[in-house]
Amino acid sequence: MAPLSSLQFQSFPPHITPSFTRFKKPHDQNVIFCKTNQQDLDLCLSIEDQSLKVQRRDLLLHTVFGSLCLPAMVPFAFAEEVVPEGFQIYSDDVNKFKIMIPQDWQIGGGEGNGFKSVTAFYPSEASNSNVSVVITGLGADFTKLESFGKVDAFAENLVSGLDRSWQRPPGVSAKLIDSKVTKGMYYIEYTLRNPGESERHLYSVLGIANNGWYNRLYTLTGQYLDEESEKYRSKIEKAVASFKLV
Repeated sequence: MAPLSSLQFQSFPPHITPSFTRFKKPHDQNVIFCKTNQQDLDLCLSIEDQSLKVQRRDLLLHTVFGSLCLPAMVPFAFAEEVVPEGFQIYSDDVNKFKIMIPQDWQIGGGEGNGFKSVTAFYPSEASNSNVSVVITGLGADFTKLESFGKVDAFAENLVSGLDRSWQRPPGVSAKLIDSKVTKGMYYIEYTLRNPGESERHLYSVLGIANNGWYNRLYTLTGQYLDEESEKYRSKIEKAVASFKLV
């Protein structure tokens, strides 16, 4: 694993000032997540921390952008459960979620301004494919996902908020593929493509839970590029489908 000084962390827009804490893996091996690039920077929003109150429209976009541009660090914590060969269960007892991930993937996590928690899962080799979970505090009026609107309207607003294909010159193109409600969570599938670059396929899962003090929005995003589809699509789809709040 490359030392911290050798990794090129992407600069953030003025209002994004993430703060990360370094942890250690078992056997004192450092885990560092750094999977950002220029096309992701183009998608970042300027976000200001508003304690636990965020506007619906800003929050809708804010959590998705957070999953596209984040560096982070965390320790391993796995529960012993029966899973398919080549996978393992990551269980976060503090943030109360579980997800099945490939055994050879790395894990990173931390906190940023506007985010309560960020956890990322990504291949050991260089790749633009990954899965991330962003947790954001909600105001008292956010009690269920319907506070953001029905799933179809939510998905349309999400994708239209990302789309910049109407600009001149055209920016990123966003297209909605599917949206549905399953087990009380919103599932959204869509694509993003910057002009002249490969298409990025994304799955987002959103859920709300209370930690005893306030409601929190969980946004899982799995993504892969077209050229990595054969290698990572199935793994990311399994990870996304396994995500649950506990």
